[in-house]
Amino acid sequence: MTEYKKKVGLCVTGSFCTLSRFLGRIEELAGLFDLTPVFSEAAQTTDTRFGAAADVTRRIEAIAGKPGLRSIAEAERVGPEGLFDLLLIAPCTGNTLAKLALGITDGAVTMAAKSHLRGGKPLVIALSTNDALGANAKNLGELLNVKNVYFAPMYQDDCVNKAKSLTFRMELLTETLELALEGRQIQPMFG
Repeated sequence: MTEYKKKVGLCVTGSFCTLSRFLGRIEELAGLFDLTPVFSEAAQTTDTRFGAAADVTRRIEAIAGKPGLRSIAEAERVGPEGLFDLLLIAPCTGNTLAKLALGITDGAVTMAAKSHLRGGKPLVIALSTNDALGANAKNLGELLNVKNVYFAPMYQDDCVNKAKSLTFRMELLTETLELALEGRQIQPMFG
């Protein structure tokens, strides 16, 4: 008998410095879950000092063993077709966090999140942004109170030079997903 792997939509946004460090963790997740990538426009098209967008998206698709969802039309199917048991946004930028808090659905990742949550299934946000404790603090607070939204534990990655920055704890991501699938928020969330 084959064990059923939970289906996880891995939404990738443009937190490029975090994404370059996160690729190894994606390999670990692919061994535990049936991953399908979902790419924001920035993740698909923006070349940075951390890598070319096409190389990064190709690598993630190779790890997952399937092509990613890249458009609003493709991502709209997530909820109605019940594509995922859980949706993970990792890394989640401040821009994406703000759009989620305000209900803005203007790309594949935000559409996937809206569509997925419509079905009452868990959404995990693995935040990585320089303004989480600044301009985005209100959006973080808003989403902490949304049903079926869970957060990976986060910490200040450089409290001296980037006092308002938070990033997620990659080493706790698997446990975060497992608990979210049970309807539980991992604790502690900060520190």
